Amino acid sequence: MSNADKRLKRKVRNSYIVSTVSVSLVLFLLGSVGYLLVAAMEVARDLQQGLAVTVELKNDLSDDDRDLLRKRIEAMEAVGSLAFVSRQEKADDAEFRRLFESEFEEILDENPLLDSFELTFAGDASDRAATDRLIADIEQLRGVDRVYFPARVAERMHATVGKIRLVLLLFGGALLLVSLILLNNTIRLAIYSKRYLINTMKLVGATKWFIMRPFLVSSVTQGIWAGLAASLLFGLSVYGLNETIPELATLSQASRLGAIVGGMMAGGLLISGLFTFLALNRFINMKSNKIHLY
Repeated sequence: MSNADKRLKRKVRNSYIVSTVSVSLVLFLLGSVGYLLVAAMEVARDLQQGLAVTVELKNDLSDDDRDLLRKRIEAMEAVGSLAFVSRQEKADDAEFRRLFESEFEEILDENPLLDSFELTFAGDASDRAATDRLIADIEQLRGVDRVYFPARVAERMHATVGKIRLVLLLFGGALLLVSLILLNNTIRLAIYSKRYLINTMKLVGATKWFIMRPFLVSSVTQGIWAGLAASLLFGLSVYGLNETIPELATLSQASRLGAIVGGMMAGGLLISGLFTFLALNRFINMKSNKIHLY
């Protein structure tokens, strides 16, 4: 093999490697952004659903009446979870005690606090109409003294979460668009380096699909390798984050990670195959006397 042939083979191999690495990095970046986007949305949803409604009970309520009231509240469709908090638990709470320089029992003859239920919503707490309807229904129940819900805090939280969601979606969409454009140019340049080979095959009578077949097979292989490399990088990154920040381990659900890895593999095959096909179609249809213009 001559030096020129070796040089040409090395250039083709380098072009293939660069293209594969580019696809891998883009898939890794998109997968990471998707993971962070889903994780951020889940945290926001947990914060929204974590807003509690405090249902304070009347002092003269018997245990049987309290149990009946609990069952009636739990039967409501909008109620997610319900927990009973006694007046003594509230009085013993360290945060509550910190508000007083001395024991409030020294000033008052009895504990002024009320027993209560703490409930969370089963659905979206941002639905103000549903929230108001639930609170109104609970206030009408016998044995309920009053119902408290931090409506202003909820509204501000919902507005902030909405803005964060919009920013993340816009950022993810812009990143996806830029990445696809860069990948398209990278793969097209790799095919461009073989335009004379494609033209020679045309001149000897090769059909369009005969020319495309080896390139498409190579692109599928490239997509598989790119997807595997991106999945490996993603797995190592998630593992490193979980080791550094253990709180993030709860967000690393196997189903979510599996979906992202599967998306990377499918994305590698789709991106490599589609962009290779489009670039090949252009160079196969080119006129031999204008090959130098492409």
